[in-house]
Amino acid sequence: MKKPELLVTPSSVADILPLIEAGADAFIIGEQKFGLRLAGEFGRSEVRQAVEMAHAHGKKVYVAMNAIFHNDKIPQLEEYIAFLKDISADAIVFGDPAVLMAAKEVAPDMKLHWNTETTATNWYTCNYWGRKGAGRAVLAREINMDAVVEIKENAEVEIEVQVHGMTCMFQSKRSLLGNYFEYQGKAMEIENRKVQKNMFLHDNERNNKYPIFEDENGTHIMSPNDICIIDELQEMVEAGVDSFKIDGILKDSDYLIGVTKLYRKAIDLAVSEPGEYEKVKDGLLEQAEELQPQGRQLDTGFFFKETVY
Repeated sequence: MKKPELLVTPSSVADILPLIEAGADAFIIGEQKFGLRLAGEFGRSEVRQAVEMAHAHGKKVYVAMNAIFHNDKIPQLEEYIAFLKDISADAIVFGDPAVLMAAKEVAPDMKLHWNTETTATNWYTCNYWGRKGAGRAVLAREINMDAVVEIKENAEVEIEVQVHGMTCMFQSKRSLLGNYFEYQGKAMEIENRKVQKNMFLHDNERNNKYPIFEDENGTHIMSPNDICIIDELQEMVEAGVDSFKIDGILKDSDYLIGVTKLYRKAIDLAVSEPGEYEKVKDGLLEQAEELQPQGRQLDTGFFFKETVY
């Protein structure tokens, strides 16, 4: 049985080695100029360091270029992709076809992972982008387990599924909070995940708090709970899902390392000792719950329910 890749989003170069030791197989990194909702900001020197460190340990690095690009950013795409080719990044994560077109010009052999976060809801669309040049499709967070398995059964590309962490519920290209603060006469620095960690949208009716932050790509409102299906991996392992992603956005390094260790154990057992996995999976979930920040619960997202629009 094939072992799924354990994909993690580090917040800094300093996280790379500890996460490798914790069991990560691959990393998604990047800078907010090109990538959406990253766990940390990686300039070019940090991207280069991360690739070198990961490759020295037989691990992979994927660089996020999944922002929505306007005309002013288009001239920068080919130059950045050429840089990623030179440092031997393992793949580029994209959503905008402009990235695919630029990659064909300057790095035709570069592996591409298609990720729009919302529109990968069927195997036919995944295969469409596969035939355009993508080698992997990142599935939408709003589909259930049956749909995930069906997509994998019919996919011509690798399939990646998020198994842990918060998800984005809303994005606006506008700096909604920044504009509000400016209207009040207060300057708000748009700096990636520094000021915004303690900013929430409150829903008293549902007793929920939605984390909210801004970066160069606009305003992002995140889910009130974190996905966690550490106790429900077996079906996707048996279906051959290629990559399980832990999203570390708005989480500290200790949390991310601890969660990675738990999923490493869960994946290894689900592949090699399914019976043992069944025995320990509830305990792994309990350990994951102990790592959670106060007031932030775990749930199974849409894995076991239909999306309600």
